[in-house]
Amino acid sequence: MKRRLLRLLDALGAAGVAGIGVALFCLPFYFSALAPAQAELRKREAIAAAAAAAARQPIQITRDDPAADLERFYARFPRLDRLDSELQALYAHAKAAHVQLRQGEYRLEATGGGLAAYRVTLPVRGSYPQLRQFVGHVIKDMPTASLDSVRFERKQAADAELEAQVRLTLYLRKGT
Repeated sequence: MKRRLLRLLDALGAAGVAGIGVALFCLPFYFSALAPAQAELRKREAIAAAAAAAARQPIQITRDDPAADLERFYARFPRLDRLDSELQALYAHAKAAHVQLRQGEYRLEATGGGLAAYRVTLPVRGSYPQLRQFVGHVIKDMPTASLDSVRFERKQAADAELEAQVRLTLYLRKGT
């Protein structure tokens, strides 16, 4: 048995032994790190899909109860305590578009009524298609976000990457 094992190890060589070691390491790594992360990702994607589907539903307006209509309108916006998940969605769109976000400016402003405006100014770096993809997906997938302005700058005419400043407003529902 021992000779057989030694012959097998000799036939595999150093690269084969290292490959088996890496394969044995990958199995516990998958079950301890990757599988829980994938489950968390699926859960968050389901929550985001449900929120997006609810936001796309048309608002039914009735002439009988304007207060209920206003309440239904405000219910379409995420709560202020969900600001962290809204920002994570914004960063996920940047990562998916392969743009580089630099340190931005964030400011919460109270508006009239039941909404609060969270102003986000992000310095962004990437190619024009990447910047366009980022802004397009934010506007499409985050219906309570508005694009306030975009400013592009190219250091030299031959540069493939642009420096941009993207100003967004995330509207959130006050209270619970």
